[in-house]
Amino acid sequence: MTPDYWQRASFELAQADPVMAGFVQRYSSTSLVSRGDPFSTLARSIVGELISVIAAGSVWARLLNAVPLITPAAILSTAPEDLRGCGLSLRKTEYLGDLARHFSTGEIDSARWICMTDAEIIAELTGVRGIGVWTAEMFLIFNQMRPDVFPLDDVGLQKAVAVHYCSGA
Repeated sequence: MTPDYWQRASFELAQADPVMAGFVQRYSSTSLVSRGDPFSTLARSIVGELISVIAAGSVWARLLNAVPLITPAAILSTAPEDLRGCGLSLRKTEYLGDLARHFSTGEIDSARWICMTDAEIIAELTGVRGIGVWTAEMFLIFNQMRPDVFPLDDVGLQKAVAVHYCSGA
C-alpha cells in the first residue's frame, strides 16, 4: 500500500531539485511498501546484520524452518542452541532474545508508535541489544514508512550524494 504522502512528496522533490526530478521520473511506478510485522522485520534485521545478503537469506530460511512463525513467544521458547543451529552467532542469538523480551514484556509496544516521534522510536529500539541507530532509521523508513527520516550514516546514501551532487567526490 502506497503511503498517503508518497505522491505529494514525489511531486515536491521533483519540483525542488532536478536530480530528484530524474529519480522521480525514472522510478515513477514504485513506492515504499511496508515490510510487514514490526517484530519479524527487526528480527530479520538482526539476522542480516554484517553478513552478505545471500548468507542472511540462508540463515533466515533456516530460522523459518526451525521457527515457522517469528513471534516473541516463539523465539523465547526456542532453545538458544536451536537458534545457533540455524547459523546465528551467539551474539545474534542473544540479540534476538533481547528483542523478544522487549516485545513480550511490553517494553516495546508498536501500537504506541503512532503517537511517538521518530527520535522516541529510535531511542526505544536502540535500547535493544543489537539494534543501532542505522537499523532503527531503516526500520522507520521501510516498516513504519515514516516520511522524513534521513539516515546520514548510511554509506549508500553518502555514495549517492557524492555521485549525484558532488561530481563523484
